[in-house]
Amino acid sequence: MNAISEQINLIDQNYRELSARFDHEYGVLWAHMNPAPIPCFSPGILSDMRDYSAIIQSSGGVLATHGKIRSIDYFVLASKVPGVFNLGGDLKLFRDLIVRGEKEKLFHYARACIDVLYCNIVNYNLPLTTISLVQGDALGGGFEAALSSDVIIAEKSAQMGLPEVLFNLFPGMGAYSLISRRIGEKRAENFILSGRIYSAAELHEIGLVDVVAEDGQGENAVYEYVKKQHRRRNTLTSLAQVRRRCSAISYEELIDVTKIWVDAAFRLEDKDLRMMERLVRAQQKLVRQSVDTTAIQAAA
Repeated sequence: MNAISEQINLIDQNYRELSARFDHEYGVLWAHMNPAPIPCFSPGILSDMRDYSAIIQSSGGVLATHGKIRSIDYFVLASKVPGVFNLGGDLKLFRDLIVRGEKEKLFHYARACIDVLYCNIVNYNLPLTTISLVQGDALGGGFEAALSSDVIIAEKSAQMGLPEVLFNLFPGMGAYSLISRRIGEKRAENFILSGRIYSAAELHEIGLVDVVAEDGQGENAVYEYVKKQHRRRNTLTSLAQVRRRCSAISYEELIDVTKIWVDAAFRLEDKDLRMMERLVRAQQKLVRQSVDTTAIQAAA
């Protein structure tokens, strides 16, 4: 399916690590992350997402397109990086700040993550539905970002999880708050402590993924979901508001957890930091493999 869409520039300058497009036919606003060189939540992508979020919130929920005013009914967070949704926090930055003893700077970074995440959690204070399209790995903060949406649509080969326990830490940017609201506190704790990487099918079974699509069919699955929900949209958006009211996640809750996370990060030992270094190298290797695969496919 080729959706009728147009590229839009929501600010006067181009984003460096994010691209946007608006499908006026279905009212779907897309945001594709493209952080470099590692597809993680670098300061660059966080800055772009913060600016983008501010524009969405100030839009009043509408965009002028094709000479008409069209409501933004859906916001979709996705990735342009083949095989990767997002690998999570900037581990190299974490380690460097910890080694240098720059606690305030680590908290500043963590708060930037929360600021972006919270906008998605509260649906940009607009009557729209948020969707995460996961086509590849969503780890740590990447999985937290996916969980911040109302709906998660994942391709079959996507893998998601919270590996922070491998270096003696916990996911501190919303994981506990988001997962416990979906599957309960005890199951959320067990999920976090497992450190496991799960398949899309496994996460669908336990209630953390809403739709599993065939590989390469993720965007089609988004539009199928949108068309299916169209007639019930008023009911569904209202129920989403009720859910957020009854199981509200406050900004203060997220910040308090983040403060605990920063304190815990500064208690890490040398062996934990060495493990973090190994994970950074694994991220770099994964990116190289993804780039090589893409180049081979393009040449074929």
